[in-house]
Amino acid sequence: MDPKYERVADERGTIGAQAAERRTDGGASRRRGSELEGAILDAAWDVLIEHGYHGFTYEAVAARAGTSRPVLYRRWPQRDDLLLATLTRFWQPIAVPDTGSLRDDAIGFLRNANADRAPTITFMSVQLADYFRDAGTSFGELRRTLLPPGQATAFETIVAHAVGRGELPDVPRPSRVVNLPFDLLRHDLLTTMRAVPDESIVEIVDEVWLPLLGTRPRPQAPRPGRL
Repeated sequence: MDPKYERVADERGTIGAQAAERRTDGGASRRRGSELEGAILDAAWDVLIEHGYHGFTYEAVAARAGTSRPVLYRRWPQRDDLLLATLTRFWQPIAVPDTGSLRDDAIGFLRNANADRAPTITFMSVQLADYFRDAGTSFGELRRTLLPPGQATAFETIVAHAVGRGELPDVPRPSRVVNLPFDLLRHDLLTTMRAVPDESIVEIVDEVWLPLLGTRPRPQAPRPGRL
């Protein structure tokens, strides 16, 4: 095609998409920019929860959001782009404790993750099974994708705090070892499809992770009323 006509066709396509957006979102409740994008991602999350990845289509999301497919295509050209944007919106970070103790930070974070992530992880393992299979990826890789670029993981931060306090020597450590507690928690969540018992969280830290780091938990004071 003549480049001149290609340019005209591209311009018509853009204008058509903009017109579709105006038609769908016009009137007194007209939505634009971040407001429209937020409404679309909210609708996309609802569709994902109800229908899983197989039913996560442009048509379903557009219908739920009360907009048109061209509006979605302009923002997220591929379905997986829309999926990642949706998951990023709802995958909120978990605060990393800074108690002054490596052990307490680790156990505290796992408890927070267990409470906050158990429903999400079990949901994602079921609803995104087709995505993991089609993309040849895994939950762990998806989690790394959802982290902001260059941001340390929770356990990288916890270990860095411990090094700064002098609890751990400042030596290189394999990423697999540093992040092992969350990996073990996630394994238990995916295996049982329920929250992990607190004693298992303590065991992950005291019996597996701290020995790998070359340290041992401090003896805990006995509880009142117990010998």
